[in-house]
Amino acid sequence: MYGVITRVPAPVEMYDGMDAEMTRRTGTSLDGLLVHVGRATPGGFEVVELWESKDDYDRANTDIDFPLMRELVADQPAPPIEQTTGVFEVHGLVIPRGEILV
Repeated sequence: MYGVITRVPAPVEMYDGMDAEMTRRTGTSLDGLLVHVGRATPGGFEVVELWESKDDYDRANTDIDFPLMRELVADQPAPPIEQTTGVFEVHGLVIPRGEILV
C-alpha cells in the first residue's frame, strides 16, 4: 500500500474544480485508488490518498492528473504554487461498507 499527503497553498476552490472535473471524467473509481480525502486547511487544501501501489499513484498522475491540470490552466501562466507531498507508511485500513480490511 502507498499513502500520500499533498498540501497545496491555494484556495480550496481550486481543489473543488479539479475534483469535479476528475469525477465527471473518471467516475468514482480509479484503478489502484483505495481512499481519497480532500479538505480545506488554513493555508489552502490538503489531499490524503491511499493507493494499492506507488505504480498506481504514478500512473494516475501521468495519465490523468497532470494532463487535467495543464488543460484547466490552458493558455494562462500556471500560478506559482509550491505543493508539498509526503509519503507515509500505512499500518491499517478498514472500510466496512466496502468490505475492505487491510
